[in-house]
Amino acid sequence: MGIFELLFLAVGLAMDAFAVSVCKGLSAKEYRLRHSLTAGAYFGGFQALMPLLGWLLGSQFESVIKSIDHWIAFGLLGLIGANMVREAFGKAEEVNASFSPKAMLPLAVATSIDALAVGVTFAFLDVNIWLAVALIGGVTFAISAAGVKVGNVFGARFQSKAELAGGIILILLGVKILIEHLFFGG
Repeated sequence: MGIFELLFLAVGLAMDAFAVSVCKGLSAKEYRLRHSLTAGAYFGGFQALMPLLGWLLGSQFESVIKSIDHWIAFGLLGLIGANMVREAFGKAEEVNASFSPKAMLPLAVATSIDALAVGVTFAFLDVNIWLAVALIGGVTFAISAAGVKVGNVFGARFQSKAELAGGIILILLGVKILIEHLFFGG
């Protein structure tokens, strides 16, 4: 997986965190830079940690399922993407206005579960895990930090569009991986 594919993947994974960050910004009565930095640190940190954990887990089983790895990657990315698309058309969730660890930690874990599954697929693909982790964490940090400001200024109109875009990106990446493995021996 090349750097542009990783960057594309990082943006797709960051869309859940962006959507929650927009809600956090919307719920905050007054915007503060520390709100953006807090959201960026929590979401970016967990989005970086989870693929690494998934990769470590997936590496343990690589030899056992190497022959079907492309189907696993396709299935996981497709399910995660489809879930994000479904959520984009669902009812918006209420988000606590607090940026305390008690409020941010569950949100960071919840928005990074998909990154854990993607990390499992990294074990079966030709991926530089350290570059992937750095890109996913950095992109999510930047997008989440911006999301708080966007939410505070513009409101919730970008939330569902972000989830929809992220879901479509993940589905397309899953299809690309499957096609490469089936038709081009990737």
